[in-house]
Amino acid sequence: MGDEPQIPHWSLVTRVAFRFLAAYLGLFCLSTQIFGGLFPIPKVDIPDPATLPPARQMVFWAASHVFHVTHPLVYKDSGSGDKTFDWVLAFCLLVCAALATAVWSVLDRRRVNYVTLHKWFRLFIRLALASEMILYGTIKAVPLQMPFPYLQTMFEQYGTFTLMGVLWSSIGASRAYEIFAGCAELLGGVLLIVPRTTTFGALVCLADIIQVFMLNMTYDVPVKLFSFHLLLMTAFLLAPECSRLANFFFLNRTAGPSTQPQLFRAPRANRIALAVQLGFGLCLLGMNAYSARISWYTYGEGRTKPPLYGIWNVEQFSVDGQIRPALLTDAYRWRRAIFEFSTGMTVQKMDDSLTYHGASINVGANSLALTKFSDKNWKAGFTFQRPAADRLTLDGNMDGHQVHMQLQLVDRNQFRLLKPGFHWIQEYPLS
Repeated sequence: MGDEPQIPHWSLVTRVAFRFLAAYLGLFCLSTQIFGGLFPIPKVDIPDPATLPPARQMVFWAASHVFHVTHPLVYKDSGSGDKTFDWVLAFCLLVCAALATAVWSVLDRRRVNYVTLHKWFRLFIRLALASEMILYGTIKAVPLQMPFPYLQTMFEQYGTFTLMGVLWSSIGASRAYEIFAGCAELLGGVLLIVPRTTTFGALVCLADIIQVFMLNMTYDVPVKLFSFHLLLMTAFLLAPECSRLANFFFLNRTAGPSTQPQLFRAPRANRIALAVQLGFGLCLLGMNAYSARISWYTYGEGRTKPPLYGIWNVEQFSVDGQIRPALLTDAYRWRRAIFEFSTGMTVQKMDDSLTYHGASINVGANSLALTKFSDKNWKAGFTFQRPAADRLTLDGNMDGHQVHMQLQLVDRNQFRLLKPGFHWIQEYPLS
């Protein structure tokens, strides 16, 4: 008669910690953008469940009655992951997880381990983290997340940049580094998909996310809260392997095989489960790659350029037939016009201020219509002529005055940022 298999006995601290992490990380994944990341459907924007009732009302109530927030909460279409709404949501999830842990601990106090639940929840965290790593890795590898500095950026003073603007422009200016960073994140995400490479994948993700988290913290990028939770998810995956990692990296001992159980007892069932996981990983890669391709041609560098694309210096600017009328202040006269997107243009005034206008260009009618986002009543309309490829004249009405401009196209190759940025041999550093 053989020995009966021993039942693992988890300590009380381990059991309570698992209950809390399962409740908190589970709620976080199911209420934030991670939920939508598990279903990357191109051209379909799945809202964060926390922004929908009843979770939204819970956050609003906590913000008002617990934190005494009086201003309206921004909860969508912001681009920030560090909104008041997000921090209050994290508080609500912590409270819910603590209550769930307390009730769970009382009702399930006789259980000695959560081996089965742990292996399934670990699978969920693996796929959830993989979906985010593949998402962010793809938009860096294309590259999309940090685009190459826009034309108007060439004329912005460095001192006017925010910390995040400095980071975005510096990484965007080095496509090779952004692609490298994206490939590193993709590698971590892909390795998480395969059960046998989960630990290696989690280590790669740990290195990736620590760098991202530190950049977010030191450059004030408003994804601090979210990247911290990705770190928590990575730590959760690595926690069962801590003794093996310590043996290998620090104690010079044999690490031994992983003790993490397979999902099923039957080999055939595990092979099917592996096939499903690999299929899910391929779906994540394919859908994110397809979405990135669409984005590249929609607002990335593959987008259609406007007919007047480029930087145009204003060489002559006259109002009502007068070149220097009294109303021609530095805040009125144009220094240059920058056409970069099909639906807008940037104007730099003589005082170096930059204003973005809505723009509609009709090539057939040689017309240019402008609007101002800060003033719905402001309009300007011009007809344009291009006597040469690098020459442009604008005639029309602006602010109730007849305006005539002559412009010269700027050779963008004069900007050092646009010249080759890699040299094997440098006698002196290029600064």
